[in-house]
Amino acid sequence: MNHNVHPIGRGFAYEDLKVGFRFRTHRRTIAESDLANFINLTWLTEELFAVGDDSARVLKGRPVPGALVYAFAEGLLLPSMQDTGLAFLNANVDVKGPTVVGDTIHVECEVTEARLTSKGDRGLVRFANKVVNQRGETVLAYNPLRMLKRK
Repeated sequence: MNHNVHPIGRGFAYEDLKVGFRFRTHRRTIAESDLANFINLTWLTEELFAVGDDSARVLKGRPVPGALVYAFAEGLLLPSMQDTGLAFLNANVDVKGPTVVGDTIHVECEVTEARLTSKGDRGLVRFANKVVNQRGETVLAYNPLRMLKRK
């Protein structure tokens, strides 16, 4: 493999990410099949998510778990760290509002911290991530600290 050729789709390296840098992901609509597959995979079989004919439901639409919203957000972010991400270290996650089947989400990100590791051969970058629905509402916020390769 020729290491001098930059691959298409390579994510951000540490040097690309300065405090204040912002970007957003593509969008993704959450389908009924996504909800069914997620609750079956994770065993999150809470009736709120698993029962479709709940007449006592307060929300308009089938709610999806916050864990699904978070997992989809991380999937949407994958191109930003393809081949450069080394580790997910921690995050605080805050569910801000409901997400239902049929909602379309994207992630808006801002770099809030960037520093080299103690060895200096890689970087630590913290982001402020907001998952936003089609109405412009933030439904989930989290602040991952990631370890990234240097150029």
